Amino acid sequence: MRTVAVVGASLAGLSAARSLRKQGYDGRLVVIGDEPHRPYDRPPLSKDFLAGTLDEADLALETDDEELGAEWLLGTRATGLDRGERSVRLADGRKARVDGLVIATGAAARRLPGAEGLAGVHVLRTLDDARALRDELARGGRLVVIGGGFIGAEVASTAHALGLDVTVVEAAPTPLAGPLGATMGGIVSALHADHGVRLLCGMGVKGLSGGERGEMRVPPAEGRGSSGTGAPPDGVRGRVDAVLLEDGRSIPADIVVVGVGARPCVEWLEGSGVELDDGVKCGADGRTSLAGVVAVGDCANWYDPRAGAHRRVEHWTGARERPDAAVAALLAGGAAEPGVPRPPYFWSDQYGVTIQFAGHAADADSVTVEEGAVGDRNVLAVYRRAGEPVAVLGMNQPRLFMRWRKWLAAATS
Repeated sequence: MRTVAVVGASLAGLSAARSLRKQGYDGRLVVIGDEPHRPYDRPPLSKDFLAGTLDEADLALETDDEELGAEWLLGTRATGLDRGERSVRLADGRKARVDGLVIATGAAARRLPGAEGLAGVHVLRTLDDARALRDELARGGRLVVIGGGFIGAEVASTAHALGLDVTVVEAAPTPLAGPLGATMGGIVSALHADHGVRLLCGMGVKGLSGGERGEMRVPPAEGRGSSGTGAPPDGVRGRVDAVLLEDGRSIPADIVVVGVGARPCVEWLEGSGVELDDGVKCGADGRTSLAGVVAVGDCANWYDPRAGAHRRVEHWTGARERPDAAVAALLAGGAAEPGVPRPPYFWSDQYGVTIQFAGHAADADSVTVEEGAVGDRNVLAVYRRAGEPVAVLGMNQPRLFMRWRKWLAAATS
């Protein structure tokens, strides 16, 4: 290979570029990113950066003396992959011809249909998103967070510490039931009530109201919960003033944050021959359906040999660790035997509590609290299937959690 392109310039893309050099690739390396920024760390965006205790320089992922010998094409989006001529098409009209390709285009925040054109409505995925939201939170007021997942919960925690009046609206009966299971999801989400943040569960959002004349802006029923981008009605501008609930109630709001998940950024690969299925469908080593193409990060749906199924992992550690295996497969042409990736690990900081999780809660048929007290929000919980541990959760139990995480990784490898 004389030219390898990495499409995506966040953590997964940077990790792939580093791994290429570490594994001996000395050819031309091109890194393409749709944002104008050099690689930065995303987890602090909803916490320390949003709170104003961390500045942009602290987010940098590259070290001062790091030199990858790469060509950086930033601020330009990949729009297509031509497998015949082995080139990546860019939004600015250029083409990057490649021998090998690492897809690391990540995921984009889902938006609430009908919210276009209203000031005060935010998502949080990028540095620019965080800048805009931080400026708004600094003014104070009433914040409504739509979605009680980890991003929504972290934003609620940060805003509460800044003195805002915060309400969280979650469509599911129990927040975080997907990643943590219903029992522990309920325990973790009780942190909101512990700190006086209102949490409304099992409640759908009908739409938003606002505009210069107070018009109601309600998305069409078939678009609710989707990532639609329909244009707002002609002439409607102004600022959000309330969130409209499915039961007819409305919640006054000066700021709204929509945290209803993310969708993999793979539209640019349609028709390329790369198989898509909830992202880029990959083998256990990141190889795709096209030779010389691998995928990593939030857009990659890797095969998990433990589960016998594909799983898309949207976590920092996956973006940091899995590129090593994908790059090895790319450089070896798939000749190497893929290893078994470590169980996914993620963490969250909410209301002064450090939450750590490893494994897959969906694989479990039971969960028990092994250490600590639920009422103190200081617990170590183990998830089991047929008596065997498959996941572990810690709340303010860093040492014990890390021991369990290492044991879990060794037992499942």
